[in-house]
Amino acid sequence: MSTLMDRVPLPVQGLALHAVFALPQPLRRVLAGPPIRRDGLELALDAQLLLRMMALTETDLTRGTPEEARAHLELTRGLIATPGLSGVRSRDLDIPAEDGPIPARLHEPANLPTGSPLLVYFHGGGWVIGSIDTHDGICRYLARNAQVRVLSVGYRLAPEHPFPAGADDALTAFRFAARNADALGADSSAIAVGGDSAGANLAASVCLQALRKGPRPVFQLLFYPATDATTRRRSRDVFADGFFLTDDDITWFLDHYCPDVAQRGDPRLSVLLADDLRGLPPAYVATAGFDPLRDEGNAFADRLREAGVPVVKRQHDDLIHGFVSFLNIGTRFREAVSEAAGALRTGLALRSRANVVDIFRPTA
Repeated sequence: MSTLMDRVPLPVQGLALHAVFALPQPLRRVLAGPPIRRDGLELALDAQLLLRMMALTETDLTRGTPEEARAHLELTRGLIATPGLSGVRSRDLDIPAEDGPIPARLHEPANLPTGSPLLVYFHGGGWVIGSIDTHDGICRYLARNAQVRVLSVGYRLAPEHPFPAGADDALTAFRFAARNADALGADSSAIAVGGDSAGANLAASVCLQALRKGPRPVFQLLFYPATDATTRRRSRDVFADGFFLTDDDITWFLDHYCPDVAQRGDPRLSVLLADDLRGLPPAYVATAGFDPLRDEGNAFADRLREAGVPVVKRQHDDLIHGFVSFLNIGTRFREAVSEAAGALRTGLALRSRANVVDIFRPTA
């Protein structure tokens, strides 16, 4: 259903959004309304205000058909996208694959020495929407602030390419990066994988598949990962609606990506159900308190720890799903991603052959 805000040009909507977030804190609180508390947690003001602004335009991740949902996300990403960051250069390339080339984008911090760490990143979007363009901001941010090269991967999307196409493309992309590390300017012994939501699922899937046949990632950076497509956990009921990602969205995404319910227990999709997680790389697992995926993400971190995998389990109690996409709004989202960038930088520096002094030099 069309709203008044839908008829306002997107550039004007963007200006209005940023103007609201520039207001003094007391005024932002008035606009956002009384603090929202649920499950013993209090939502951050930045998150609550963003949700209030989204409600004005009836923002919906799964609006219409998959094609329409993709187009809507691409159209609106400029409203909250991170502006081009200085000190990072980018170039597009294709990754060869049996079913056709996989588009990718390499982000390189200026003056980063050859032979430095690399992060292979998979975007979120429920395996159905999203692209290397919609997640350009988070990849550039991680490249600059973690001082690593970032290879962003445009894997095939469902329903045109259902499970396990996304998982297959993710593994192909990682193996390409490992084989071509020199050409990418990277250290083959310091290649990590990461992603957000469905992309984090793909990153964890790569780690699991690589156990059987190397090479293996040395670190996994997981933002609010989807880890179990078979079980409905408590957080999915507690935060079913009103916090960006909804219960209906999750159903819509899974029905498109893996319509065969019998396949949903496959560990390439439900990584939490893998028989043995021993030998997986160290992980930083960030979840959001007000996220229906919270409990399965935390459960995966717990299983990693039980398997002897070094893991940092970080629940941001006051945030919502999707926070890596909101870097340019307020300050709270950026704080969370900055923490993750630090963890990535440290984890990869410990594995890299590059000079640690250079890795940790001050950034511009």
